[in-house]
Formats: sequence, structure tokens, C-alpha cells
Amino acid sequence: MYTDFNYQTLKLEDDYEGKVIATLISDKRNVGNRPSILYIHGFIDYFFHTHVATAFVEKGFDFYALELRKYGHSLLPHQHPNYCRNIEEYFEEISLALNHIFNQCKSSISLLGHSTGGLIATFYLHKGNKKQLVDKLILNSPFLEFNTQPKIIQILGILLSKPISRIFPYAGINNAVNPIYPQSLHKDYQGEWDFNLKYKPIEGFPAYFSWIHAISKAQKQIKNLPPLQLPVLLLHSDKSFIPKKNIEKVHTADIVLNSQKMCVIGKDLSHNTVIKSITDAKHDVFLSKKQSREMAFCAIFDWFQKIKK
Repeated sequence: MYTDFNYQTLKLEDDYEGKVIATLISDKRNVGNRPSILYIHGFIDYFFHTHVATAFVEKGFDFYALELRKYGHSLLPHQHPNYCRNIEEYFEEISLALNHIFNQCKSSISLLGHSTGGLIATFYLHKGNKKQLVDKLILNSPFLEFNTQPKIIQILGILLSKPISRIFPYAGINNAVNPIYPQSLHKDYQGEWDFNLKYKPIEGFPAYFSWIHAISKAQKQIKNLPPLQLPVLLLHSDKSFIPKKNIEKVHTADIVLNSQKMCVIGKDLSHNTVIKSITDAKHDVFLSKKQSREMAFCAIFDWFQKIKK
């Protein structure tokens, strides 16, 4: 835990694995009664992005992050990490978090979602029971489509995920995320960031077939739902590829998702969608090299200014 943040445990309804909690994190520099950001992390991830909080607080926002059930500080010993059977499982903690933030800020709330968090945030704004408290959505390389190669493996994996998960609820695929990506981030390898390898391990967690089915179902539904009635900003890397080995260019591209496909789907998420390409960005644009992440912050705050007018 970081000393500049408060960590609040959200007690949730028990699920099929038993006791469930989520963790709402708030910056100690928050003052209340001003616009707020709620950050939602991605898959095999949690909140360690203190520099992101600082960027928003210095621009006059209160900052919060939500660690979803079975992620980060919310992961309990009896649980399978990052496991879910339906994306709507996360709605409970998002609603609690939004309600808490609104009681503090009495102002606008923007959701900021990275990768799987971007998919969850988008889906919540269609169906969540506190969605009216949110008036802007920022997406950081949202997980709007799988990126498995060859394509036939992706198709088969999605088709088989439902029957397999019904018979074997905890069957999964190990090493579903290329370890080159977390290695490109962590300071003990080739990166500059210090994060807890218990919560974000280099070898990753299994991608359970139940999770694959839940993700693919949400992705399909989002494509068929009407556009959101709020402004959306989608940030993505200007290039992407799937590496076979750890080479220098993994530091200047999205090596997890396909940026081009992300934009094709993303443009229809809202009647007011702005798509911004970030030069040499990684999958998490905020964990890119300094010049790229500063470009991302500039894009966000310029966008806020434009939609005010």
C-alpha cells in the first residue's frame, strides 16, 4: 500500500467462492467538491500508478482508484485470481465506489479504464445502476477485442470457452499474457516501474475459460448496444505487434492488443468519441516512456478543456 493514499475495503455480497471484497483507493490530497476521476485497472493488474493520480490532482481533480474483486488488495486466499463468470459481477463495487465519490465531490465523475477495465467501464455505462453519476469516459487501450494469433485459435478459444467452463469452471490457459510485456514494465527487468509481483506477476495468472467467455460476451454486447450518450476519449498506441522475443521495439508499441482494431470498434462507442493516437506508447499508455505518457496526459486535459466549451 502507498502511504499517500487511503485504502477502504468495500464489503460485497458473497459469491460462488465465498467472501468477496473490493478496495477503493483515494488520494490523500483530495479536497472534495470538485470533479473526480475513478480509475479501473486491467487484467493481471492493480493500482500502482501514483504518477497518474498526481497528474490529475495537480490539474484540479480528486482521484480515486478501484481494485476490483479478486485483484490486487481485494484478492482473498480462497479466491482464484482475476476470476469472473460475468462482467456484471463487477457492477456492485463500481456502484458503491461511484456513490461514495459522489457524496464527497458533489460534482462530475469521469471513469478512466485501462484494457479490461476499459471494457468493464464501458459496459457499466450501458447497464450499471449508478451510471447516471458518470458524465465522461476515458479509455486507455480498451480491451474491445481479443488479439490471439493465429486468428483460428482465437475463434476456437471463444467458441469453446462456454462449454468448457460449464463442465470445468476453473479450467484455464496458463501464460495467456506474453511475459515480455510485464518484463518491459518492471524495474527488475527492462522497465522503470516498481509494482508488486504478487498482484501483477511476470508469469501472469491463468486466463480461465469462464473469464474468456465473460469477456467475449461483453465485447459482443457492446458492439450491438446503441452509442453512449456521453463524451468518450480513447487513447491508444500508434502501433502494435505480437513479439516473438524481447526486442527494443516492445518499449514503443502495444504488444498486447491490436490498436487498429481497437479504433475501428471504439469510434462507435459514443456519438461523441475522440480517438487519440499516442506515439511510441505501450499497452498501458501511462506506463510508456516519459515523452509518450506526457503526450497522453496532454491529450486528456486538452480534451477536458474542449468539451467544457
